[in-house]
Formats: sequence, structure tokens, C-alpha cells
Amino acid sequence: MSRLASELHRLRRSPWEVLCSALVSCGLVLFSQLAVAIVPRLLPSISLLAMLPVAGLVFLAAILVGRFWRRFIGVAASAPLFVLFNVLFLWGVYLFVIRRDTSSLLDMLINAECALLLWGLYRILSGDPGIVAYESSFLEEAGCKDFVDAICSSEYPSLSRVRHCNCCKANVRGYDHHCPAFGNCIGQKNHRLFMALLTGFVVAESTYTMCSTKYITRCITSGTLITENHLSLNMVIGTMLFSVLQVVWQVVFLIWHVYGICFNIRTHEWINWKKYPEFQMKEQPQSDFEVKFVNPYDKGMLCNIREFLKP
Repeated sequence: MSRLASELHRLRRSPWEVLCSALVSCGLVLFSQLAVAIVPRLLPSISLLAMLPVAGLVFLAAILVGRFWRRFIGVAASAPLFVLFNVLFLWGVYLFVIRRDTSSLLDMLINAECALLLWGLYRILSGDPGIVAYESSFLEEAGCKDFVDAICSSEYPSLSRVRHCNCCKANVRGYDHHCPAFGNCIGQKNHRLFMALLTGFVVAESTYTMCSTKYITRCITSGTLITENHLSLNMVIGTMLFSVLQVVWQVVFLIWHVYGICFNIRTHEWINWKKYPEFQMKEQPQSDFEVKFVNPYDKGMLCNIREFLKP
């Protein structure tokens, strides 16, 4: 399937369906964020650190309720729109509540980070991850019943590291994984953008956490905690907890991808290496064959990083 065919498939949805999905995504963001903001309201006596696991459970429960609710309305939320509206929600809380206690330099920084995140989301959603299309005559000449069989075979150098995405029904060169949050596959052409965007989310959410922490500290030290608008304060605490939870799993995710870059291994290949002959090294002990993992694409850390950064 070509990139054009993939885009046409997306556009088959009517404008009304797209609008309904956007409204459901926006409603789910508001519902989940308000649910997290209730945590400091109901548990004001515990520390912020103790609120983190509670906030995580409340957020997951809100998402599950939202997924269950779609059965009644018949419209599913869009994961990329859910990410987009969360960015806009945090940016809105910053602009209308936290901004007055932020320095000019930090204000410019966080606004630039949010704007770059929106631009990056658009680029990765609309960009080509490296989709490869072959004519049916190629499969006939290769003697394969479908393209997946040709990919899994090691006899075709032109198909090196071309993997099949079951979500998009597309064949992507340098395929790492399908990212529902960004609405696209991560492949050879957008892997660097994905890493930049993932790093951008970690930096932006860390900056937001720092700004919101200063706001909460100011409310406590200045004695205005009682006179402060409780809805605004709870919203700041809730979004701060949400940002910290996001940073925790995103940092782990980022570390894994840095590891994959350093050793030139893709997430899909690491999970499904037994499907691809080039990753298999067979040893014959006394009784039975034992298959071990070997990475033929590992050229050394520096060469792997240079290959990743090369346009």
C-alpha cells in the first residue's frame, strides 16, 4: 500500500465522523484531567509524592470509563487527537493560571516548546515513514504468496529491513513500531523526528512540572493557599501529577530507543527476531539445535549512531 493509498483510506471518513471523533477525544481529555484534579481535592493531607500512584490509577480508570462509554455513543476517540488536546490543555492551564508567576525567559521557553510539539505532531502524523510498494509481478517472480513472505525471506537484498505493519497494512523500510499516539508508523524516514518529538515531550513536561511546582510553592509560602481559587490550584496540582507520570514512562521509552539506536536494532526486530533468518544463529549441541540471537546490522556504537543521524 502506497502512502497515497494510506492517506486516502484515512480520508474516507466523513467530516461528521471526524468532528465527532474530535469532540469525543476532547471530552475524554477534559474528563480524565478533571478526574486527576479531584485527587488533591479529596486527599489534601497526603504529600504530592504519595498522590502520584493514586493519580495514575484515577487517570487509567478515567480512560477505561471513556473506552466503555464509546459503546453507547458509537464513536471512538482518536489517539493523536487525545495527545493533541492534552498538550493544548496543559498549555491553557499554564497561560491562564501559572504564567503570572513565571519569569520571562522561562515563559518564552515553555511557549516555544508547546508550539514545537504541535508542529512536530503535525509533521509526524502527515509524513511518510518509509512505505515501500512493489508491483504484484514482483511477488510472482519471487514465488511468494504475499509480500510478508518475501520480507521474511533473506534472499532479497532490496527488502533488507522492510517490515510489515499490521495496523497500517503497509510495508515500511526501517520499521520500528506503529505509534498509536502519533497516528503513524515509525520507520526510516521519520525515526529521527520521532526521537526529537519524544525528547521534546519529556523536556516540555519537565518544564511544565517545574513551573507548576513554583506556583504551588508560592501559594504555600505566601500564605495565599486558602484564598487561592481551589479549582485553579487543584487543576495545577492535577496537571503537574499528570506531567510527572508522563515523564516517568516516556524516559523509560526514550532510554530503550537510545539503546536501539546505539546497537542498531529496531523494536519490532527485537520482539520478533525469530521470524527473520538474519537474526538467527544456530548452534548444534549434543542433542538439539539451539537458536541464538545475533544482530548482523550492529556496526559498532559510533557507526550505528552516525548511520541513524545520516539523512
